[in-house]
Parts: sequence; C-alpha cells; structure tokens
Amino acid sequence: MPAKKSSTPNRGFKVADQIQRDLTELIARELKDPRVGIVTLQSVEVTPDYAHAKVYFSVLVGDPQETQDALNQAAGFLRNGLFKRLHIHTVPTLHFLFDRTTERAADMNALIAQAVASRSKDEG
Repeated sequence: MPAKKSSTPNRGFKVADQIQRDLTELIARELKDPRVGIVTLQSVEVTPDYAHAKVYFSVLVGDPQETQDALNQAAGFLRNGLFKRLHIHTVPTLHFLFDRTTERAADMNALIAQAVASRSKDEG
C-alpha cells in the first residue's frame, strides 16, 4: 500500500513559516524579558505531527545562552500567543536553539582572508 500523502503539499513548511513570522512579532511586541535583546529567528523546524518545533535564533547584542534560557522560559507564553493566532489543531511545543551559522561563516571568512593575505605576501 502506498504511503498516505498529505492533502496540502509542503504544509509543514507553510506552518513553520507562519510560526516563524508570528513568533518574530510576539517576541518583538509582547515579550518583556530584559534578557531577550534583538533576536532574529533564522528558521523553524516542525515535527511531522506538529507536536514540537525547533526555533533557531541569533542575537545581535547580548549573551546567546542567557537569551536561549529566557526564550525557553517564555516558551509557554509564546505558545499561548501562537495558539490565538494560528488556526491549526495542534500548536507545537517550542524549543529555542542558538544558531551558530552566522558565527561560523564569519570565522570561515576570516580564515579565507588570512589565507589570501599570506598567499599574496608569499608571492610578492
């Protein structure tokens, strides 16, 4: 028997995208925790059953670990806010994780620049 296909293709991606947009607004406008500074939500991954969502974020200013702790403490409040905005049966439990991608990219760019500079010295 073939696997059952969802009635709406890419529904998980659409739900994750909507969660990301709504969370961005909720964090900016309604979350009053001073430990949460300027946060950028990089991506949201929702499990197939919509029970859990991993929310990857980066911070412009502040301590990433402190921000992660504050966001995870506020997860219930934020989930409640999502419940009022989203029109889906199950609003996922939120898990906030610091995204180190931009940090790693900056480190790689610095290494490349260093290698290019040392190479040009060797040739000159």
